[in-house]
Amino acid sequence: MIELPSDLPADLVPLSWLLGVWEGVGVIDYHVGDDHYSGEFTHRVSFSHDGGDFLNYSATAVTTDTDRALVSEVGFWRLARPRTNADAGPGLLPAIAEPIVRTVDDVESLRQPSGGFDIEVSLVHSDGVSELYLGQVTGPRIDIATDAVVRTASAQQYGAASRMYGLVDSHLLWAWDIAALGAPLASHASARLAKVS
Repeated sequence: MIELPSDLPADLVPLSWLLGVWEGVGVIDYHVGDDHYSGEFTHRVSFSHDGGDFLNYSATAVTTDTDRALVSEVGFWRLARPRTNADAGPGLLPAIAEPIVRTVDDVESLRQPSGGFDIEVSLVHSDGVSELYLGQVTGPRIDIATDAVVRTASAQQYGAASRMYGLVDSHLLWAWDIAALGAPLASHASARLAKVS
């Protein structure tokens, strides 16, 4: 059973099943030409909110055999909706209209004919890669794909990605496909995580 925090903004209800800290084990399995990258890792993912219309996200991974840190990520997840003068930004610019308390009906008006809600996910990796994902949340399943990837001059070659998240038997399952190091988009990593708080 999913318990919704009493202070949860209506815009976050479709994403509410993600809230909490999740931990578990995953596997890497990626081919680049004749090179094969494989192994297990422990993974910790956190989804939280601070009253805004977005979820805060952070994730860390460590190899299980050598205890070496892998890439960490931070970011924000939110429903895609038209912004108004009641929304702050860009930058530190304040809203120029009074805040609007969005209702369940306001959120329901965003539902797509497919039954899901469009979402936007912004992620920054510790290795110099930034991603903008677009996709959809439909019940306890999320499918997203990169709309844009930006990387620093020192970052490894990374061109695109897609991810799938799903709640199955009270576990968060995810799979991540990437196009990197000259290889086309292909399966890269997956994990099964249990909620720990």
